[in-house]
Amino acid sequence: MSTIDRRTLIRNTVVAAAALATPLAAMSAAQAMSATEYRKHDALALAKLVRSGQITPRELLEIAIARAEAVNPSLNCIVEKLYERARESVAAGLPAGPFAGVPFLLKDLGMALAGTVTTNGSRFYRDAVMDYTSTVVERYQKAGLVIFGKTASPEFGGTPCTESILFGDTRNPWNLKYTPGGSSGGSAAAVAAGVLPLANATDGGGSIRIPASCCGLFGMKPSRGRVPHGPKELSSTMSVIHAVSRSVRDSAALLDAVCGPEPGQTLIAPAIVGSYLEFAGRAPAALRIGMIGTPVTHSPVDPECRKAAANAARLCEQLGHHVEEIELPLDPRVFFAAYGPIMAAGLVERVSSRERELGRTVTENDLEPIIWQRYQAARSNTAEQLHAALVGVESIARDIALLQQNHDVLLSPTLAAPPVQVGRMSLNQPNESYEKEVISASAFTMLYNATGQPAMSVPLHWTPEGLPVGVMFAGRYGEEHVLFQLAGQLEQASPWFDKHAPG
Repeated sequence: MSTIDRRTLIRNTVVAAAALATPLAAMSAAQAMSATEYRKHDALALAKLVRSGQITPRELLEIAIARAEAVNPSLNCIVEKLYERARESVAAGLPAGPFAGVPFLLKDLGMALAGTVTTNGSRFYRDAVMDYTSTVVERYQKAGLVIFGKTASPEFGGTPCTESILFGDTRNPWNLKYTPGGSSGGSAAAVAAGVLPLANATDGGGSIRIPASCCGLFGMKPSRGRVPHGPKELSSTMSVIHAVSRSVRDSAALLDAVCGPEPGQTLIAPAIVGSYLEFAGRAPAALRIGMIGTPVTHSPVDPECRKAAANAARLCEQLGHHVEEIELPLDPRVFFAAYGPIMAAGLVERVSSRERELGRTVTENDLEPIIWQRYQAARSNTAEQLHAALVGVESIARDIALLQQNHDVLLSPTLAAPPVQVGRMSLNQPNESYEKEVISASAFTMLYNATGQPAMSVPLHWTPEGLPVGVMFAGRYGEEHVLFQLAGQLEQASPWFDKHAPG
């Protein structure tokens, strides 16, 4: 046999062995628990099975990987696979945290994991390898979560869908023609499709609550300052970090695991007595709920979204709460004058930071068309505009806080319309109506990013076509525990856990 033939035989043998490795691993996992059985458990239940020895972290990981590989070709929700890294972390041993052994995904926006790429959904960041790990990611790891990939996001989280030139379109498991929302649409699609029971998400204008609504999930946006952004970003005016999940208690337990200040943090949400998990299992006293029908943007509201909110209001009354229709005491012009410059400043900083890293100036070919347009406009903003915007945000927060002296919780639709078809809100289009579409999509959600209050989307309604429609509840600043109490009560009264996306 010639040297060339011998090399060919060896190579083919190696390739054949590699091809067998994954199916064998998947077969082992399938014997331990079927994908159907896996989907019946939330994250805390899976962790309990690990602690009792009924399943191993490696088996859970292989189930999650197998499910990811099955659905990702059609959903395009996972953009960076960290399978081998996850297998190595499991083999090395996991901390004995509340989620020990549970598979987990990070959003590919603003989350740093040393040695991996964070693209922020942008070609300008396509090879940005992180040399540090975010504080919140370290806390995920200490809680025992097994990070096995990163999920899709639009460029810089700049639209309420999850589509990018870099990675393509992410689709909704409930109907592939529709968006899963954004900007945490990759995480929401993965959870809704049964890849895992909860996943990391961030929210700067609705990016936890919008995809939660679109995908039939629970999504809590914590109070500003509740979850750390560091170590390199010690505070954020608009954006917060948490998760989308199938159960309320998973969201509560995860917030227990990651909340609290880090060194150098100065914006700190007030602490509570007890744990969020405890509150999620305890019904609230009778709440005074203010029902909002018109968003701050005065955008039109789809009848299905109004129906979802009205049905939720009736359910709350049946549970002993008092619901009263109210109007927001805000001028849309004042709101946009405050919100816009702050978001524009964040965009300029993100682009400028990458320019310094690369040692070159950004070009039009580096950014999505609409992001490029926004960036060019934002560069002319002044320090005076930014200062006025920050003062304006404080004024808006005060106005809503005064409103909530008489209302424990504010209720509204999460979105002004059900999920829209893929492409409607893409950043890669010369669409004159684009900004109107985006403002309409986040009409209700972005108010609470300005005020810093906690707000949650609860999956309480589906359209006749089978698309999820969420209902939003906002609490006073620092009062996530009240929202978790209400969410747990609603989950018991109108269960959604067993409502699965097809496939």
